[in-house]
Amino acid sequence: QVELVETGGGSVEAGGSLKLSCTPSASTASRCMAWFRQGSGKEYEGVALLRTDGYTNYADSVKGRFAISKDNVTSNLYLQMNSLKPEDAAVYYCVAGFEGHPCPPLTRRSDWRYWGQGTQVTVST
Repeated sequence: QVELVETGGGSVEAGGSLKLSCTPSASTASRCMAWFRQGSGKEYEGVALLRTDGYTNYADSVKGRFAISKDNVTSNLYLQMNSLKPEDAAVYYCVAGFEGHPCPPLTRRSDWRYWGQGTQVTVST
């Protein structure tokens, strides 16, 4: 069992930046990690994933603006969000895959094992 706690959400003006953090209750060294989001009235969207070998992948909608990273000592996961747009407003979730398993694609929400409670990001114009 791994509990994930997200922090860092808040309100920002369009064009601004936020950095989300995720603190796991146990080591995630052998787990693929990701950030998902769900905007109001929208489907879940996989935003970014980080494989155990350091490989990253991003949704087209955030490429070049968002960066996923991890502190390998604490297992804390981060999402640096720059040049935020109103359409980035959503609840952001920290997500962990099954231990020792390959990364599920960002399009397959049901294949991810653990989810945090989410943190709200609001982007104003």
